[in-house]
Parts: sequence; structure tokens; C-alpha cells
Amino acid sequence: MENFVVAIDGPAGSGKSTIAKIIANRYNFIYLDTGAMYRMVAYYFIENNIDLKDEKNIQKLIENIELDVENNKFFLNGEDVSEKIRTPKVNSIVSSVSAIKKIRIKLVEQQRKIGFNKKIILDGRDIGTVVFPNADIKIFLIASPEERANRRYKEYIEKGIKEDYQKVFEDIKKRDYLDSTREESPLVKANDAIEIDTSSMTIDEVVENISKYIDKKFDNPNIYVGKINL
Repeated sequence: MENFVVAIDGPAGSGKSTIAKIIANRYNFIYLDTGAMYRMVAYYFIENNIDLKDEKNIQKLIENIELDVENNKFFLNGEDVSEKIRTPKVNSIVSSVSAIKKIRIKLVEQQRKIGFNKKIILDGRDIGTVVFPNADIKIFLIASPEERANRRYKEYIEKGIKEDYQKVFEDIKKRDYLDSTREESPLVKANDAIEIDTSSMTIDEVVENISKYIDKKFDNPNIYVGKINL
């Protein structure tokens, strides 16, 4: 099987990236964090003081942005920005950046090229509805806003980033609203997506749940060997 696409969508903090990485390692799939691509653009906007409403110049600016992903590291115009794109400041504008039509068109085109004729797993907001509407498996991960805010807060602490929990919680709710109400490719569950609530599940439990659906598609329950170390 040369081509196999797993699409994982869901709101911020639902565990998409963590789960997708583990699944990719388990099945030797290519993993593409599409959210990180939008984060790189958001970071570029912040660093260059670009007005998000200045649509006339955005097209020109996009042409100056070169994105690359290699070994789970993210490069913006040749610079490794893997850590720099995971900050509260980037979080605060990434939804607005990803709502810009010209940016979405460019990045969706790149995502499709990367995923063409490959075994790949992608996570984002519109993978199963826009980027790969014919994906072999579509997963829609959800979790309560409180749980997602708690995960994001712990993530900041581990990285040494000082942030107030209540602010993180409010930012999660704000981003949910922006992502689900934007005009361009809003966050929505595909009709044929499998919804999984991760609020009270461990990472291992979510991985095993999704793996069952992949194994059914492959018709081979022994496609992987051993247990993943979490």
C-alpha cells in the first residue's frame, strides 16, 4: 500500500500532535504537523511587525517565506524555530493568521504535495474536511476546555514559560471560537470522522484506540511490533 492518509483534527490542546507523532513512529508513517506551519507564519508576522489586516501586502510577504520540516524540526527561511513557535505570543495570533485565505491556499497546497502518494499522518483543523477530504481514516479529537488549558499550562511550565492558568484557559476558549467561526476552513468535524474524547484518557489509551481503526484498514492486526514507550 503506497498511499495511506490518516487525518487528525481537533481544537487546541486536544492532543493531536502528541498522538500523531506516536502513531507515525508506530506505523513508520511520515508525520506532518500542519499547525506548526501556521505557527511559523505567525512567528514571521510577529518578528517583522506585519499587520494582519494588510491583505494587499500579505501575498508579497508570503512569497518571502520558505518553510521546511525535517526530523520533527521546523525551519523558517533556514532558521530552526521549533521552540520559538511554541509561545503564548504565537498562540495569541495563530488563529487570525490561519484565517487569512491567501495563507491557507499556499499552505494547503504544500501539505497536499508533501502527502502525495505517501503513508502519512497529518494533524490540524481542516485535514479531514479540506486538505485530504478522502483520507483513509479521519479522527476528531476533543477534550474539555479545562483539560486542554491544563495541558497547555503544564507544557509552558515544562518549557520554563511563565503564564497564568486563567489566561491560558481564556486563550483556549477564544481560539476555539475563532477556529470554529472563521470563514476559511473552520474547525468542524467531518461527517465520516471518528470522534474521540481524550479528557479522561491516557496517551496510551488514545493511541491504542486509533491503532485499532488503522489495523482494520490494513487488515493486519500485527502490523506493528512491541509497545510504544510513552
